[in-house]
Amino acid sequence: MDLAFTPEEQKFREDIRAWVQANLPADISDKVHNALRLSRDDMQRWAKILGKKGWLGHGWPTEFGGPGWNAVQKHLFEEECALAGAPRVVPFGPVMVAPVIMAFGSPEQQKRFLPGIASGEVWWSQGYSEPGSGSDLASVKCRAERQGDKYIVNGQKTWTTLGQYGEWIFCLVRTSTEGKPQTGISFLLIDMKSPGVSVRPIVLLDGEAEVNEVWFDNVEVPAENLIGEENKGWTYAKHLLSHERTNIADVNRAKRELERLKRIAKAEGVYDDVRFRDEIAKLEVDVVALEMLVLRVLSAEKSGKNSLDIAGLLKIRGSEIQQRYSELMMLAAGPFSLPFIEEAMEAGWQGDFPGGLPGDAPLASTYFNMRKTTIYGGSNEVQRNIVSQFVLG
Repeated sequence: MDLAFTPEEQKFREDIRAWVQANLPADISDKVHNALRLSRDDMQRWAKILGKKGWLGHGWPTEFGGPGWNAVQKHLFEEECALAGAPRVVPFGPVMVAPVIMAFGSPEQQKRFLPGIASGEVWWSQGYSEPGSGSDLASVKCRAERQGDKYIVNGQKTWTTLGQYGEWIFCLVRTSTEGKPQTGISFLLIDMKSPGVSVRPIVLLDGEAEVNEVWFDNVEVPAENLIGEENKGWTYAKHLLSHERTNIADVNRAKRELERLKRIAKAEGVYDDVRFRDEIAKLEVDVVALEMLVLRVLSAEKSGKNSLDIAGLLKIRGSEIQQRYSELMMLAAGPFSLPFIEEAMEAGWQGDFPGGLPGDAPLASTYFNMRKTTIYGGSNEVQRNIVSQFVLG
């Protein structure tokens, strides 16, 4: 197992770094480095810049318009973007549904949907979870009934991240109640502008409406929007979930936020406290260990070996690290991190934060938001069961 980067890979990293520095808008980078609210325009502006370069689908093979990078190159690209302060690519289109369309969609579906995803023009949402169907996705009840050349969809999805911006949504829908629950699920692509689709915001602890309920009331969906075969959607869903859980780990963002934690600790005068430095050191060890685990997988893929199926393990450790650095930022700022002021998430407001430094203002929002990471994408308790079954049998 070779975890060192080759000279060619180092050159690739330098080229990516130079391009990102030249093309990432400074106002967006400043918001990311300071944990300020990103607007829809901010996120899509960066997506379109990447799309124009052909890098929004940076994990795509060349036959579908991607750069055809190997696993190491993809990792280096993601790391350089994160460290530069680029927003995370909204994953639902390029990282989640696109691989499903490539693997299981028809040629017509690939021609229809992939170009809009690759360019960043079309905003996709994910319709998986329902009330009572979170980690147990096999119990979804949102119903799609075939009537001639269309499906009639009725039901509800919840926790739909950034669904207020969605133009299309990929959904797990129940098309049969016979046999095991997994055997009656289909994978359907739905235009969110269709009559009968309504989106209702869910306001979270941090004051954001980042997630939403999506309701379907007799929504007509052309049968040609079915991916693969009817009642085979569970197979496609599992293919997608491996991409989602690896994406949640996001070791590159953890490295960037670790540096932000150090900046806050120094500004607050606690960086020289031995006990606090111990906590930072322990977190840094965890971040390095997570990175080594990611590089171990990349090394196996680069050498042609079968990599470990450890998406669940990456999700567990990555989500816990995200919660830990948000906690330590709060501890560094002490009482000045406690006030929750929603306006503090807006760029330019932090100078009026009473008593604290400008960097303290968004800390409560970040902390509250990170409470979700060990739940979404499959709760960590369930992921531990899956990992133990895989490893121990």
